Amino acid sequence: MVGDWRANRIESALRGENPTVLRRLPAGFAVIGDVQFLPGYSVLLVDDPEVERLSDLPRDKRVAFLSDMDHLGEAVERASRRMNTAFRRVNLEILGNTDGFLHAHVWPRFEWEPADLVRMPVWLYPRDRWADEQFALGPQHDPLRKAIGDELDRLHAAN
Repeated sequence: MVGDWRANRIESALRGENPTVLRRLPAGFAVIGDVQFLPGYSVLLVDDPEVERLSDLPRDKRVAFLSDMDHLGEAVERASRRMNTAFRRVNLEILGNTDGFLHAHVWPRFEWEPADLVRMPVWLYPRDRWADEQFALGPQHDPLRKAIGDELDRLHAAN
């Protein structure tokens, strides 16, 4: 997956051109991550590219963003549990140290992770995991994309 959509992930999502979008949510976009060394890794993008931090949002939109993060986390958890018996938990993070727009990371964690990393932050994984083509998002992840999207739909219907 190449193209200029990565230059502005939010604008490309707003235009319907971001291929990683799973679902449009009330305060943003649920997207599947570019790398999948932890299958199901997803990100919630705020729907306004000018918003840099959670505190930039008015209170109602802030609550909506956090609710969307909760829904995406639960959808990843449900899909991961169903598709991988070694699923352990989901980690949710709002960091903002690299990308200058509000976003939240949703990391599924698994029993098969290396012993020295399974209980550590994902960011401690070796750099090669982030760049290795075997972990790049591709058609092999379509069943996972569908599973997370279906769970998001179920959660939306239940609310």
